[in-house]
Amino acid sequence: MAGETKSPLILWHLLSLDAPTAAAVWTWFIAAANHIRLPWSAPLAMFVAVWSLYASDRLLDTEDLELRHRFHQQHRNAFLAGIALASLTLALLLPRIPPESIHLYLILGGLVFAYFIVIHATRSAHRLPKELAVGVCFAAATFIPTVSRRPELRLHLIPPAILFAALCSLNCLFIYSWEHDARPSSHPPHFTTQFSLRHLTLLAVINTGASTALALFDRYCPWPIPAATAISTATLLVLHARRNRHSPLTLRAAADLALLTPILLIPLL
Repeated sequence: MAGETKSPLILWHLLSLDAPTAAAVWTWFIAAANHIRLPWSAPLAMFVAVWSLYASDRLLDTEDLELRHRFHQQHRNAFLAGIALASLTLALLLPRIPPESIHLYLILGGLVFAYFIVIHATRSAHRLPKELAVGVCFAAATFIPTVSRRPELRLHLIPPAILFAALCSLNCLFIYSWEHDARPSSHPPHFTTQFSLRHLTLLAVINTGASTALALFDRYCPWPIPAATAISTATLLVLHARRNRHSPLTLRAAADLALLTPILLIPLL
């Protein structure tokens, strides 16, 4: 395990850089697919905000600690300093964000804050569909910079946004299943245990097929978005098929790496 944590891929995960990287990439990519040139401050603000959320969440978790949580606890002061610096950076970037985006982010932020309170302050947190909430909020955040600049695109972007949210939720569900499927737990059944791995595979196949069909046949939808979603979901299926060949830590980092497939489509934009 000590040797594994020295891998750049694993360190990228342990430092909570995986989700922020995916959020920044998708924020830029969604806009670019709709021929919108975002200022550099938009993906940077997304990266900083998501990193602060994920780092804070891992510092607040006190039960069933995984390696990523222990890593944050061991370097608590460094992460707290990083969160303070990130908050200052976000405050400096705020004037560069359009008022329309800020309005939508405030609504989403209120929902996320309420979610944080519920999962960290109630005893029923394990029963909440955390993976579904993360998927929806993550997808919504990445689409906001585009729809706030081009409101007329909202209707056309609903289908790819739903499929991308499904991808984000499947990412979380697969990771949880890989890490907990064979692990005994003293807690009541988690939301994820309602789905067998067979069900997750079926949902992933459906999401891959629906995304591919949307990319090929919906002339109103910018095809790169569902195409990247299809590739990412298919990559999750490949990781799932090879899950016995890798440690859960490597699988978790690789699953987040699978969300960076928009990079592959940049030459086609």
